[in-house]
Amino acid sequence: MLVTPPARFALALSLAAACSPDAGGAASTGVDASSTAALATASASATGTSDTGAAPASASAAAATASGSSAPSAALARTDGCPEGMVRVEGDYCPDVEQTCKKHHPEYERDQERRRKAEEKGQKHKSTVSERCLEYAAPTVCKSKDKRRLSFCIDPFEYPNEKGQLPALLISWTDAKKTCEGLGKRLCTEDEFNFACEGPEMLPYTYGFVRDPAKCSIDKPYRKRSKKLFRYDKCMQRPACKQHLAELDQRLPTGSLPECVSPFGVYDMNGNINEWVELPGKKYPDRSGLKGGWWGPVRGRCRPTVDFHKEDDYGYEEGFRCCADTKG
Repeated sequence: MLVTPPARFALALSLAAACSPDAGGAASTGVDASSTAALATASASATGTSDTGAAPASASAAAATASGSSAPSAALARTDGCPEGMVRVEGDYCPDVEQTCKKHHPEYERDQERRRKAEEKGQKHKSTVSERCLEYAAPTVCKSKDKRRLSFCIDPFEYPNEKGQLPALLISWTDAKKTCEGLGKRLCTEDEFNFACEGPEMLPYTYGFVRDPAKCSIDKPYRKRSKKLFRYDKCMQRPACKQHLAELDQRLPTGSLPECVSPFGVYDMNGNINEWVELPGKKYPDRSGLKGGWWGPVRGRCRPTVDFHKEDDYGYEEGFRCCADTKG
C-alpha cells in the first residue's frame, strides 16, 4: 500500500467492535480480517496546541527525579543517520528490569483487597481493573547480566508523525506494518519502543518515577462501548456509528503535552493511543504487541506489552508510529 508523505497522510483504516479494557491495559477488539481497507484521512487540524520544544536525545536522563523529569531543548535531539522527520535513539538497553512500585492507585488497591477476600472463600475474582502505580522506587534496577547496544531511528510523534495532528486510530497491526513499509520505514520492535520510551535510566514513565496525568494523556474516565462500531470508512458514513465513536474518542493532538516526552525527544509514548509493535521471533498471528497504553485508566507506562491482540484485530484506541534502521 502506497502512502503519501506529509502534509496530508491517508491510510487504510478499519474498525471492528471494541469492548471493555483488560487488566493488562488495552481494550479488547473484534476482527474483520476479510474486509479490505479503505483510504481515510487519519489526521485533523489541532487548535490551541503547545509549540514548545521536544526533549533532548541525550543518552542521560540523570535529571529525572522521583517527581519526574523535565526535558530540555529539542535542538539537541539527534537526527544523524535518520530519514527526515525522525530522531535517533542510541545507547545501552537493559532487556530485563526490576521496577518496584511504592504506591498503587486506590482503585487497584481496592480491587486487590476484593481479590484477597474472594480467594479466602475459595472463589474466583474476575477483574478488569488495570494495575496503575502512582510512584516507583528510584532508580530502576537492571537485572540483565549484560546490556545490549541499540541504535535506530523513530518517529517523534504518533502516525502521521505531524505535531498538532490527531494520531491515527482504528487500524490493525497488519495495516500499520504496511503503512510504515510504504514510507520506507518499519514497525518498531518491542525493545525499541521500551528504550525510546524509558531512556538509559530505565524510567517507568517517560518523565520519571511518579505518575502524572497532567503530563501525559492518561487516566481519563473509561467510556463503555454500547453500540456496534463498524470499520472506519463505514462508520463515518453512518451517523449513529460516527456519533458513538466521537463519544468514545479522547485522543489529544500529538505533541500537545510538552512534558509527555522521553529522554530521546519522543512524544506521547505513555497514553493517548496504544501503539502497535512487532514481537520478534513470533509467527502469524502473534507477531503483534501493543505498547504505551492509551488515554483510559490503564497502566500507561513504558515496559508493559499487551500481546494477546492478533495481527488483524482493530480497536478505537489503537494506532502506531514507525521506526527505521540508522545509516552511518
